[in-house]
Order: sequence, then structure tokens, then C-alpha cells
Amino acid sequence: MRLATFNLLHGRSLSDGTVHADRVHAAVADLDADVLGLQEVDRAQPRSGLLDLTAVAADALGASTHRFAAAVVGTPGQAWEPWHSGADIGHPQYGIALVSRFPVVRWQVTSLPAAPVRSPVYVPDGGLLLLRDEPRVLLAAVLDTPGGPLTVATTHLSFVPGWNVRQLRAAVRALRGLPGPRVLLGDLNMPGGPVRAFTGWRPLARAATFPSPAPKTQLDHVLADPRGVAALGRVVQVRTPHVAVSDHRPLVVRLDR
Repeated sequence: MRLATFNLLHGRSLSDGTVHADRVHAAVADLDADVLGLQEVDRAQPRSGLLDLTAVAADALGASTHRFAAAVVGTPGQAWEPWHSGADIGHPQYGIALVSRFPVVRWQVTSLPAAPVRSPVYVPDGGLLLLRDEPRVLLAAVLDTPGGPLTVATTHLSFVPGWNVRQLRAAVRALRGLPGPRVLLGDLNMPGGPVRAFTGWRPLARAATFPSPAPKTQLDHVLADPRGVAALGRVVQVRTPHVAVSDHRPLVVRLDR
């Protein structure tokens, strides 16, 4: 089984700053993941050609099961509002997604509130701006795998120090009621040391993922709840391929059980 996490940067290439469906498709296909957590995912955004990037990723993996979870309606860095259940799905949305080659027997979506302070953020073509933090979301799925039930979740945490720790703890609590073994995939916006310290969960891979041209730190993680981790098997391969989109490298973990 291959598990992967990838911050898409809404599919944008650093080489020319544009988004093309074929580039995203090729980047995701290269991962050959059975379960993929995606962050910074656009749906119906003008900046990404109105693409449904979750559907593009699912097609690239030949996966029939996928779900997008919006965090905001509108465009980050411009005009947006927190997503709510009555939001028109035709409006531009931004969030996270899970793609699976295995059937899903249950979905769970948990809101993670935004930090109550504005923070400096670098925005391409906009420089350093003082922006309000976006709300975050945790998307979890209970999968029906050949080895039995498996819970996999993905999230993208705040860049605000301390607040991302609060969100991470909330995410771990939200997963406790779902069947083990449990795995969390995502861009947690913090390195491995604090992640391990504040969750007690076990990293399945330790590899730098950011920035993509020459990674120096690990912001993207594949974590396992130590309760039931043995059922996942052993890690036999870790990859951080340099693909044609995003400022993050994907993190791919291959398990053998």
C-alpha cells in the first residue's frame, strides 16, 4: 500500500506560474498512491482554469473514490468567506481532498477554526501582506481495505505558530472515535519534532519536503496512531519526488504487511 500527501499549491508551477491540468495529472500519476491526501486544492477557481483538481487527481490514480472538503468560498489572498453548508458549489472554493483506490464506508469532516489574529504572509505578485488566517478542515475516511478497516485523514494546518498546535490536537481528538489503525496525512506547517511531541503519533517518514527546488524542512507528514500501528506493516520505501507543480514536494510512503 502506498500512502501520500501533497500540497498542490492549487496546481501552480513554479517555472511559469500557471496551472495546467496535464501537469497536475502527471504529477499525481507519478505518485502511484493508493490513498492520497491533498492540500491547497482549488475547485471552480478562475486562477486554476475553473478545474476540479480533486477529480483530476482521482483520474490520474485511477481512483473511483474521492472527496473535496472546502475550507473557504472565494479566493485565498483576495476575497473569501468561511465555507458553510449552504454555500453554492458553483462558487470558487478552496480546501483539501482525499483520493482513494479503496472503497470508503464512512466520511467525517471536522472544522478547525482559524487563528483570531492577522499574520504576515508572502503572496505571489503581492509581496508580504498582513492577512487574516483561513479556517481549516480535517477530512477523514474509513476505508475498506484487503487488510481490514483503515482510517486515513488529511488536513492543512495554520501557519500561525501555536495555533497550528491547537488545531493538530483537535484533529487527533477527532480521529479517536474512528476505527484503527489511524493515519494522518497533511501539511501541518510545523517540523517533525513538535508534531511528535504534541501528538505522540509515530512518523512513518522523515524527509524534507519544502521548498520543492531544494527542500530544507519537513512540513508535510504521514503520521500513525501508535495504537494499532503494527497492523500497517513496515515502511519499505519513502519518496519525495520533484514534480512539475507546487512549492512543496509530495511525500510518498510504501508499506508492506
